[in-house]
Amino acid sequence: MSFVKKYIGDKKAEVVLFSSTAIALYGYDQGMMSLINTNYNYLDTMGISEEDPLVGIIVSVYYLGCAVGAILASYLADAAGRKPSIFACLAVTALGNLLMFIAGLGFSQGALTLMFVGRIVMGLGVGGIDAVIPVYSSELNEEGGRGRALAQEFQSNIFGLNMAFAINLAVTNGLGKSNQWAWRIPIIAMQVYPVLLMSFIYRLPESPRWWIFHHREEDARVSLVEIYGEDEASAKVDELKEAAKEESAQLIGYSDMIFPGGQQFHETMVTVMGQVNQALTGYGAVSVYGAQIFQLLGFDVRTAEYLTQGNYISYFFLMTFAWLLIDRVGRRFLMVTGAFGIAVCFAILTVLGGLAMKSKELGIPKMAVAVPGSIALYVATGLFGIGWLSQVWLIPTEIFPSTSRAQGSAISVIIWGISNFTVTLLTPIGFNNLNYWIFLIFAVTNLFAGWWTWAYSPETGGRSFEDNQQFFADSKEHKTWLVTRVKDGEYRHLPRGKEGDGVEGERQPLLAVDGA
Repeated sequence: MSFVKKYIGDKKAEVVLFSSTAIALYGYDQGMMSLINTNYNYLDTMGISEEDPLVGIIVSVYYLGCAVGAILASYLADAAGRKPSIFACLAVTALGNLLMFIAGLGFSQGALTLMFVGRIVMGLGVGGIDAVIPVYSSELNEEGGRGRALAQEFQSNIFGLNMAFAINLAVTNGLGKSNQWAWRIPIIAMQVYPVLLMSFIYRLPESPRWWIFHHREEDARVSLVEIYGEDEASAKVDELKEAAKEESAQLIGYSDMIFPGGQQFHETMVTVMGQVNQALTGYGAVSVYGAQIFQLLGFDVRTAEYLTQGNYISYFFLMTFAWLLIDRVGRRFLMVTGAFGIAVCFAILTVLGGLAMKSKELGIPKMAVAVPGSIALYVATGLFGIGWLSQVWLIPTEIFPSTSRAQGSAISVIIWGISNFTVTLLTPIGFNNLNYWIFLIFAVTNLFAGWWTWAYSPETGGRSFEDNQQFFADSKEHKTWLVTRVKDGEYRHLPRGKEGDGVEGERQPLLAVDGA
């Protein structure tokens, strides 16, 4: 009963719950397709074999849809509002999911085409959600840490991953790999997310920042009253108006963001490289092809599937450390240490993978390699969740002004889509041709990700949006992008005096105009 009271009536809590559920869509798809790809009836219905490159293309084309959806949703979010954009994206997601479900249902001709269309359409919706939800959430989370709020929301991403894989595993074991409902049920079960969210969104306030930037002061006041109450709303409206006046003096377009010399090219590159580096951690391979990795370590197919589920469950609980730490030690610290830690884990997996493949020749018991290899993979997955899952989505919402925040988030999703499209295409090729050496590649790419983040990504925690934008102004003044050389390295860490309590600088990040 206390849980219900907490989340129903408290608008800030409702926003977190809504955003968490929406982000779970992203995780659900990763877990959904993993076992569908090996269902015999699915492959037969699509007219492809398990080794056919089309299997990977069906998975990866979804991410191209995400990239396009992010652009469309960001335009809609700025023009019509955050809520209308989110609702439209949820509707498109539901449509795409339904198209996937009916592909080949009672007919075979055109099944593959309809599946492709469904994947792309669903990608349009989920990509839009991933672009707008972090913006909407950060603009409404004005008390407490932004990082904690978004990390909690992304923990639900892992819940979606777990839910999808568990449903997949249950129906596959219960119905068998030759039954069509073993792959259709996990698809249609996803409908619960968009339907539930569309029926709930009317309860939530629109972003007061969006209202102010569209000169609708009274509507902004209504939203602020819902969030804070009557007493604080008036003062916050005045602060928002002042912040809007400063930011609206510079209207930003994509050309100012993506071309060298543009006003916000530096911010865009931090955003782009955040997503590129996240892809370089190699977790895309673990999330989509986790069972194959456990098989490479020496486990049979069924055991590998259960270990994959166990890895996802461990991932979910370890993610708790992300929202406990992200505002206390900072985004940058977790990303750098996480990347180096994952590099060590993949280096260990390289050695153990080689020993697993030559265990008979060397006379090594399989479990002597498989068990420590599994532990290394579990640790790597946890480090990714703590250090990289939410940070690359959070930072774009903290470094761009309101006039370009939705575009910045959209660029983040576009790069995420392209990166994951590439990963889901190349990983099967890597496993087939490189075997365990692919782990060594991931170890090296993690070292690069950690180094780049240390060198060029500023600490955005514990600071207001305006404070974070000041870093890029200071960077221009110092004529360098190296964090250590901008204002004597001030942006390497949380603001002085706030280590251990980074949320202090985020109490009212959306409304402060003086960075105080």
